[in-house]
Amino acid sequence: MAFVSFCVLVCLFASVVGWGRGDFEKYGPLKMALYSKRLIQCNHDRNLNLNVSEIDVYLYDFPRNDVEMFTIDEAADGILSFPTLDKNKKFLIFVGGFKSRINKKTEEIVRDAFRNHPNSYIIMLDHSAYTHDRQGQIKSYERSVTYVHYIGKALANLLIKLHEGGISPKNMHCIGHSLGGQVLGHTGEIFLKNTGEKIARITALDPAGPCFQNSFIHNQVRSGVADYVEIYHCNSGGFGSSSVLGDVDFFINKNGENQPNCGTPWLPGVYDSSRAAKCSHNVCIKIWTATIKNADWYPATRCDNYKNFNNGECRNNEKAIAGFWNPGNATGVYYVSTKGYNYETS
Repeated sequence: MAFVSFCVLVCLFASVVGWGRGDFEKYGPLKMALYSKRLIQCNHDRNLNLNVSEIDVYLYDFPRNDVEMFTIDEAADGILSFPTLDKNKKFLIFVGGFKSRINKKTEEIVRDAFRNHPNSYIIMLDHSAYTHDRQGQIKSYERSVTYVHYIGKALANLLIKLHEGGISPKNMHCIGHSLGGQVLGHTGEIFLKNTGEKIARITALDPAGPCFQNSFIHNQVRSGVADYVEIYHCNSGGFGSSSVLGDVDFFINKNGENQPNCGTPWLPGVYDSSRAAKCSHNVCIKIWTATIKNADWYPATRCDNYKNFNNGECRNNEKAIAGFWNPGNATGVYYVSTKGYNYETS
């Protein structure tokens, strides 16, 4: 009886606010309540002068089996004084999302993916001092959103100092997941404002939707903040933004909303929906990093909408390759199917 009452209550709530099953699958009922505009306060104030000096920065030099850690304020000097630093290598900078930490699974997936990638350094930020969830989901996410601009600014200042030390922005590729993807919008903007140059590439993997997709565009990652900005949508309209933001936007699988191995098998829209949404959001990391070793994966087709793509009406349209080896000349909206590509074991 309690179970039936719960189902009735959830369905009644959905009918009142105008949500349907598709929304449950993207958000889950608990996450919809958490991130509803009715409940969460979104603060993008750039005049708070928040201190983010507790961000840790990790530099990985895998061929030498070396890792160095610095605080954000000391990182530029530390990296530039690295005894074997080769300034001509690629600098791949990764920024995780809400609740991320340097030892979390997402960061490990990224490290493993680039472990044997030649001629590059990996730089990772641990901003968990400001984006942890120890105050509960709502308050913690609200606080984390408030810090996004300041984390982005701190990273921009680090990259500006590296540039002043002889590292070209043409060798900088910033990659961000979720909240980290939105951080990079601020990083690119501030870098450009202070140097007159652009970072070579920004890759935003399912950039955070709640508090962002309905905010002003200058609060979001977007075209123009790097030479090339690419967006990957995996839980569009849920944890990820549904907005078209980049020079190119790739919508992965089912309209960029739900991923194949993230279904809601028992009772769709109630118990497993939050888990499914989180899975679709997080699997964007695996989908994208799998292409580092598989350069020809994920052919993408330019199309006006998913329905036309799914019906094969765009088969003769422009093609591109999604993922790490995207050459950076595709623009517009592209749709991608990962059917036949096993990114889980690549």
